[in-house]
Amino acid sequence: MTPSHPANAPATSPAELDDATLAFAEKMFDAARAGDAAELAHWLGHGLPANLRNAKGDSLLMLASYHGHAEAAALLMRHGADADQDNGRGQTPLAGAAFKGDLAMATLLLDGGATVDRATADGRTALMFAAMFNRVEIMRLLMARGADPQARDQQGTTALACAMAMGAQDAVACLQEPAQAARTSG
Repeated sequence: MTPSHPANAPATSPAELDDATLAFAEKMFDAARAGDAAELAHWLGHGLPANLRNAKGDSLLMLASYHGHAEAAALLMRHGADADQDNGRGQTPLAGAAFKGDLAMATLLLDGGATVDRATADGRTALMFAAMFNRVEIMRLLMARGADPQARDQQGTTALACAMAMGAQDAVACLQEPAQAARTSG
């Protein structure tokens, strides 16, 4: 009888990983959350996969960027972390930065290859998140980098409609600026 999983084959599921391996992985996720760039750099230099993800699908980059750790996020991207990799809920690092209002992180992620209009699982873009939470500086950055204010999520909602629904008046005004300029110049 042949075993279904030979002893020398790599583990294919968390249930097959030993406690030490699981503890090490958790240590790496904690380092990303805490922004411990030195710890991450050490292990990335020893083969740690830059796109390692936890059980929720959060990558090291998602955790570092969501918690505002620019040095760790930049390090991970230099080692090949995918700036567009979504988590198990379909959220992207750029959408997280827009939600948190972290302009520097949004800039870093865009410079690191994040797609400006990459939609989450429900079709929302980073611009929609920025609009909902009245993050006007991030909205301007995203639009300057090519974000489409007319993009629609799965419900057919635009960034303007998101801002209006959340009472984000500055975001509404920002999104109406191009329309105002077109009306006055035409």
